[in-house]
Amino acid sequence: MFKGAFSIWGRDMLVLKRSIISELVSVVAYPLTLYLAFGFGLKGYITNVNGVPYPLFIAPGLISMTAVNAAFDESSWSMWFHRKVQRTIEEYRVTPVTVYDIVIGKIFSGFSQGAVKGTVVFLVILALTPFRIDYANLPMYLLCIALSSMTFSCLGTICGTVIDKPENIGRVQSVVIVPLIFMAGIFFPLSSYPSSILPLIQLLPTTAVFEGARDALLTGVIPSQYLVNLVLTAAACFTIAVYTFNRKMAE
Repeated sequence: MFKGAFSIWGRDMLVLKRSIISELVSVVAYPLTLYLAFGFGLKGYITNVNGVPYPLFIAPGLISMTAVNAAFDESSWSMWFHRKVQRTIEEYRVTPVTVYDIVIGKIFSGFSQGAVKGTVVFLVILALTPFRIDYANLPMYLLCIALSSMTFSCLGTICGTVIDKPENIGRVQSVVIVPLIFMAGIFFPLSSYPSSILPLIQLLPTTAVFEGARDALLTGVIPSQYLVNLVLTAAACFTIAVYTFNRKMAE
């Protein structure tokens, strides 16, 4: 079961291994810069947020952002490149590999890249800053990251499947993904929003990702509304990703 998916995942991991150093340098630079700029730059002006020191408040979000961004990037660009340039997807289709294997393999690849890059950012922040956590909280945090990475891997797979022009993948990321991430309270508490729009913000899947991850890492508990949101969003995105890919292959 899933033998084809693991084969596709193994191929993608081999590609990652060949460029792992340059990939990690570029991935670590962005969130670490944000942490240093906001965590240290603003800590003299913002000491605590909801009783949590500001550098500790933003760190879980930056680690989670790295993981989900990596999951989206890997899935979307890998699917597009293998479909339009290398034609690897067509080669998969003449083997016993199923549609489910291809989609699940790409999701595994996105999740693995997200996990590796998120872990590296976590270790760098841990080594260079006063950021510390209770390691007993890690299992719930990893559960949150796993569901989040699955969601973003599926979204990336959908984009890589339906978008033919590569520049449009970048536009989706700039116009949709980035605003959803920055609206979800990485750098400020959700209570800053007007009460009229706060319920809508709390329904965003990215809010469940970052608020859920922060609560999981700092308290060891994912609030039930965010856990339900994460599970339903991941299941819905997986269903849409399989349907979209299956339909595209039938064209």
